[in-house]
Amino acid sequence: MKRAVLILLVTWISCFAYAQQRPEPQPAPETSEKFKVGMAGYTFVNFDIDKTLETMQRCDVRYLCIKDFHLPLDSSDEQIAAFKEKLESKGITGYAVGPIYMRSEEETDRAFEYARRVGVNLIVGVPQYELLPYVEQKVKEYGFKYAIHLHGPDMPLFPDADDVWENVKELDPRIGMCLDIGHDRRNGKDPVKDLKKYHERVFDIHIKDVTGATKQGYSVEIGRGILDIPAFVEMLREVGYDGVCSLEHERNMDDPFMGIAESIGYFRGVIATTKK
Repeated sequence: MKRAVLILLVTWISCFAYAQQRPEPQPAPETSEKFKVGMAGYTFVNFDIDKTLETMQRCDVRYLCIKDFHLPLDSSDEQIAAFKEKLESKGITGYAVGPIYMRSEEETDRAFEYARRVGVNLIVGVPQYELLPYVEQKVKEYGFKYAIHLHGPDMPLFPDADDVWENVKELDPRIGMCLDIGHDRRNGKDPVKDLKKYHERVFDIHIKDVTGATKQGYSVEIGRGILDIPAFVEMLREVGYDGVCSLEHERNMDDPFMGIAESIGYFRGVIATTKK
């Protein structure tokens, strides 16, 4: 009996000593893909920018689509500079702004000038259909890309990738879409096929998973729903997508952190296990 206790004690001490000697966990290795893994700012609608950046660091996610509740459209130059400095200090890049809703020419003007002041060249926007000719003018003036965010069956504006394409195909090629794969699927579409069809106009991607291909389908952690994530990753490679795939987590949003980690981990796992 004493011998057994002694063996257990020695084993515990050895394990404890080993644990003390182990290095701190290292950042996740790069995926070596053309596309990047990012975060849509809306994921953190209930949290400030400090909590947002802390969570992104813990998940080793380095690209953020900036929402205006973290950096208001009317921010001063000093506030914008301080915001960008804070991101830089955490090793995070603000790669786009939005989604920004645009219901008038004045709101469109403000959005483009905001993007210029923030220093990004991609706007994720939701314009009224009748504003598209004016959006095209602004794209030509500023030289930005403009990605229309689709919203599935929840809104009459731009419900899916087909609708975005039909409304932008004759416009400046810098006007395209933010392909939200969950909302596209909820409107009965196939995001894998839509990425293949429209990849030349896909400038941003929001990744998520959903429970059904109807309005009643709701967001769940990536890997728990009906989307074929491995097929989507393979299509990202096939079309050579070189933008950001940003998690837009819309479940348990008062306490989303476990779901965020699970979703990012699943998506990265699929990337790693489908490499050829």
